[in-house]
Amino acid sequence: MTTLHGPQTSPSAQAPQRGESAGELRLNRHRPGIKAKPLPAPEAALDDPALYINRELSHLEFNIRVLEQALDPAHPLLDRLRFLLIFSSNLDEFFEIRVAGFKHSLALGRDESGADGLPVPQLLTEISRLAHEQVERQYRILNELLLPALEEEGIRFRRREDWTPEQANWVADYFESRIQPVISPIGLDPSHPFPRLVNKSLNFIVELEGKDAFGREGGLAILPAPRSLPRLIGLPESLCAEGIKEYVFLSSMIHAHAGEVFPGMRVKGCYQFRLTRNADLSVDPEAVSDLASALRGELLARRYGSGVRLEVADNCPEELADFLLKQFELEESDLYRVNGPVNLTRMMAVIDDVARPELVYRPFTPGLPKALNRGGSLFDAIAGGDILLHHPFQSFAPVEDLLAEAARDPEVLAIKQTLYRTGADSPIVGALVEAARGGKEVTVVIELRARFDEADNLALAAKLQEAGAIVIYGVMAYKTHAKLLHIVRRERGGLRYYAHLGTGNYHTKTARLYTDYSLFTADPVLCEDVFQLFQQLSGMGKQRRIEALLHAPFTLHEGLVAMIDREAEHARQGRRAHLIIKCNSLTEPKLIRALYRASKAGVECDLIIRGQCCLRPGMPGISENIRVRSIVGRFLEHTRVFYFHNDGQGEVWGSSADFMTRNMFHRVETCFPLRDKKLAARVRKDLETYLVDNCQSWLLQPDGSYLKQHPGEAAPISAQETLLYAYATKA
Repeated sequence: MTTLHGPQTSPSAQAPQRGESAGELRLNRHRPGIKAKPLPAPEAALDDPALYINRELSHLEFNIRVLEQALDPAHPLLDRLRFLLIFSSNLDEFFEIRVAGFKHSLALGRDESGADGLPVPQLLTEISRLAHEQVERQYRILNELLLPALEEEGIRFRRREDWTPEQANWVADYFESRIQPVISPIGLDPSHPFPRLVNKSLNFIVELEGKDAFGREGGLAILPAPRSLPRLIGLPESLCAEGIKEYVFLSSMIHAHAGEVFPGMRVKGCYQFRLTRNADLSVDPEAVSDLASALRGELLARRYGSGVRLEVADNCPEELADFLLKQFELEESDLYRVNGPVNLTRMMAVIDDVARPELVYRPFTPGLPKALNRGGSLFDAIAGGDILLHHPFQSFAPVEDLLAEAARDPEVLAIKQTLYRTGADSPIVGALVEAARGGKEVTVVIELRARFDEADNLALAAKLQEAGAIVIYGVMAYKTHAKLLHIVRRERGGLRYYAHLGTGNYHTKTARLYTDYSLFTADPVLCEDVFQLFQQLSGMGKQRRIEALLHAPFTLHEGLVAMIDREAEHARQGRRAHLIIKCNSLTEPKLIRALYRASKAGVECDLIIRGQCCLRPGMPGISENIRVRSIVGRFLEHTRVFYFHNDGQGEVWGSSADFMTRNMFHRVETCFPLRDKKLAARVRKDLETYLVDNCQSWLLQPDGSYLKQHPGEAAPISAQETLLYAYATKA
């Protein structure tokens, strides 16, 4: 068949015929994506490996749910494309971090199996099977469904064989003026060894015939695509049909003009490929005297970590693919033949470029609670009572506005804040800089090791230090993941504390895309706790007394287990017992065992886990009272909130932490109670909305597979749309 890069010949990667339906591209969701063990007997010990789903395979199941969104006609067309590209980005990171970590462990002779007991070699085999299935399926969805649908909407990706003479001339000029001057071909011979290629960079392996200027016989060459150039180039409007937006891939341009890079030689074949490398950073806490300097060195090394995956064009000859595998010390199972561009995430640029509002979700104006809609000082509003925002349905602007007001307010004496992922040119950082330059005491705990944000955070740290802020990199052995802001203000009668606690990052852009909660409070107990946590982070000394908050790595895990066990005890006493846990991941074995104990005691357990879940629900005598659902939709579900019935004295907690080992024991995290009963009731109502979703909800089965929920004869209910309607204003 013909794809973005012309005729592709590998029979193993043939896409379905154009007449195939979207339904035929869906997974058979009755076939488990994970090969499950037989269900254990009801009397099985709660540490029996059969009670646990493998974390990595559960992660791949989540990414399958993301890919399924590309097939869902309920999403606008360009957003369906976006989901397909997010699938690619997620898979890249999975290989860079998780697969790379397991390969590294095996190389060191370690088999680090999880609670499910699956040996690492067997796990890697299963990962390869699932990943190969889904990558092939991804390109079929792109080629057979999305590209034809985009073309019908006037968005066309021009194949080389479809270029008009005028377009071909324009591409030739573009290649000569923009690409050729910055391209660096590398002929392979004893004096030109195989080059070190940057992680996930676009490259070509070129097969040549003839003799060059030095009399050398043609052979193989590597052609790295210039990293400074865009991967997708829009054709001039004058060269496009009326009303049509047309694009050409950089890879197509290079492929078409590879012969000009090797004058006098015959190009027998030119095939794109991309290598994914180990991108995890390794910093030894005991061997580092300056974390920032150590990270700068590691960031350079990240580009050239050991190879973990090789993607090649599906028409690349077997002998050339084998040659590349040998160069990168990879196995056949690490090879992925793809029927299209090897770097699909670069297509994300087209979504903004085409400016077609009817092909994306309708914009909306985030709402504000009444307490913040009256104008005036935010300090006055917060002093009047706790305020809770649910992003993105409600605006993130008050968080930025509070910092901006604090920076300008002469009565504000000190500001302390944690930063994990903030983004470049953040107004939050701008306010902190202004406050520091204005003479206020500004302390920022910035986590330099936030994965793939390390370089940005190093730059932000330098910017804040230059302004006069005290910058702390947290505690060496523990990532600071807590979302905290503390302000000291001079008011009549003395000093008053204000605080903000969140479930998500202080990041303006993702606050429009992720669901999270923000709590503003002047509650003396909560504010004092936040102050003590900052003192503990910045200074040294014994664990400080914290009254109301739970915090990792000290009291969070035991506190959560205690609240789950409390529900179990109430159930054993014949009282009503119910809990709702909403978070991104559930993998920590002791928390899972606590939930199993609760289920066995009769507690109704509703778990809303977006991603990885190692707990098996619905097992008779063990987890039959546990229901696990995953919500995947327009917004990334990111809130961590927990409800406990507590014998009718309902408690609601928000947290920065997921139910994972790293969050409980290897990070600085917070979990805060909603002490205002009205706010707690509001969150409980939000959680109930998620529990009745029948449009974007997937139910986890005991075998580890997920079943998509459908309204059937019932009224369709989308939790995200319901909350959007309740809190926001449609544009």
